[in-house]
Amino acid sequence: EVQLVQSGGGLVQAGGSLRLSCAASGFAFDDFAIGWFRQAPGKEREGVSCVNSAGYTTYYTDSVKGRFTISRDNAKKTVWLQMNSLQPDDTAVYYCAADPGGDLYCSADDPISPHDFGSWGQGTQVTVSS
Repeated sequence: EVQLVQSGGGLVQAGGSLRLSCAASGFAFDDFAIGWFRQAPGKEREGVSCVNSAGYTTYYTDSVKGRFTISRDNAKKTVWLQMNSLQPDDTAVYYCAADPGGDLYCSADDPISPHDFGSWGQGTQVTVSS
């Protein structure tokens, strides 16, 4: 069974940091890009970041560039999203998901869409207080 299990998240003050983890099982993890998405109340789910299967290509949406860092360890079948300088606008439920095309939808310059990813993690709440 394909599974992505998330951990991390929580409540932090503005300017603080959190790290999200996404642990995979049930599929050839090192063949697939992984994306992070978030959904704030009343808003659509948006793409935040992705990393390709080998870990050397990453994408960040403009609002998190310079603050968030995505990484992966294929031996541990885990992807992390390190979030620094968090702001109240970062408050959302965060999800990880896999690129069903391998590395089809994760490139350095193109936004990622939740419609192109699957095998979603369970979601984790990130709340940033002002």
